[in-house]
Amino acid sequence: MRIRLDSIGCRLNISEIEEMARHFAAAGHRIVGPGDAADLVVFNTCAVTHVAARKSRQVIRQLRRANPGAAVVVTGCYAELSPQEMAALDVDLVIGNTQKDRLPHLVADAGLLRDSDPVPAPDAASFLPNVSLAEGGSHTRAFVKVQDGCDNRCAFCIVTVARGAGRSRLLPDVLAEINRLAAQGYQEAVLSGVHLGSYGRDLGDAAGLRNLVQTILAETDLPRLRLSSLEPWDLADGFFELWQNPRLLPHLHLPLQSGCDETLRRMARRTSQAEFARLLADARAAIPDLSVTTDIIIGFPGETDAEFAESLAFTEAMEFSKLHIFRYSRREGTAAARMRGQIPSKVMQARSRQMHSLNARLEETFRQKFVGRTMPVLWESHEPYGFGEQWSGLTGNYLRVITQTSPNAQLRNRVLPAQLVDTVPAALVGQVTGVAGEMG
Repeated sequence: MRIRLDSIGCRLNISEIEEMARHFAAAGHRIVGPGDAADLVVFNTCAVTHVAARKSRQVIRQLRRANPGAAVVVTGCYAELSPQEMAALDVDLVIGNTQKDRLPHLVADAGLLRDSDPVPAPDAASFLPNVSLAEGGSHTRAFVKVQDGCDNRCAFCIVTVARGAGRSRLLPDVLAEINRLAAQGYQEAVLSGVHLGSYGRDLGDAAGLRNLVQTILAETDLPRLRLSSLEPWDLADGFFELWQNPRLLPHLHLPLQSGCDETLRRMARRTSQAEFARLLADARAAIPDLSVTTDIIIGFPGETDAEFAESLAFTEAMEFSKLHIFRYSRREGTAAARMRGQIPSKVMQARSRQMHSLNARLEETFRQKFVGRTMPVLWESHEPYGFGEQWSGLTGNYLRVITQTSPNAQLRNRVLPAQLVDTVPAALVGQVTGVAGEMG
């Protein structure tokens, strides 16, 4: 069968949809991309905000229109929270998060999956160019789900309701997947989870994430390993010693959500300005060239002008390399939805503009630090640009780099050094070295 898989939302959703695609491909089905006819469509939804829920509905309608003869299967957080709404969108099967890991089998049990001739393993791997739906293309970065669910109770978050309690994937299964990915040609894996820092606790291992990372570095040959989002209170003393191994990439995503202690208290976030600042100082002292990105929520209930100003100032002082900025979205079933002091939309818009302006300055300041340096880049994708091809890739510390090459240059999935010579909006300009005869 021809199967189209798509996803919106977090990296965990990307990890899940890519694993489904690998399962279908190995079983002999052909994974197709946008614009190709499909017999089956699988869509992984998101519901973290009202905007994400609306986008999920829009994508489902678009997929149905583009594939009128296909069976449509939806899963993910929106499917878990609102299965009746999903069923009303002319879909054939709704699978909640609790059964998502069994989706290929459930699709078959529902009679939506026709038998296919087995495909030899090397050919199955060749289907994967259409599998990597995230930024980065095929055989470069893979998102590996190692944990699901969350035991935190942040006042704004519906994900705990949608994903359930924290649960960890068994270490041998993680190692087996990473070794398979390395054999397929991936250069980098991103360990992902809803509450990644809690990995192993449900299995009785208080230092579970640290032990997981150490074991992956010791027992796999994958060239690059990256961690996705980590709550600041999950990082124990000595955690940053892991980065003595250069295969663990110097990038941390530490969600702050607000730079005001009073707002953090209402959010039920288990950190403070002082604790967060100490953590960043320790991380930067231990990890050279470290990039620290974060999440910021604008307009949380009760956020006064003074609180926002405090949050803005603290965020600037932390010198993040990038901000992911979200306007507060009221979600029924969360503590924040019942709070007084809901912020008007116009106020949130004005504050969001200020935070985005700060983000532009922070990003440019961080990029400028590396102009003149030569750094390894994992080259991922390309597109026609001017006289040749513009390739795009990522440094270990999550800087986007672009370069122009001759038409015959083949950089995809190669880690090659680039001299960083200038900045442009959202990226650095690099000149690739060490590729004799390929560069224009």
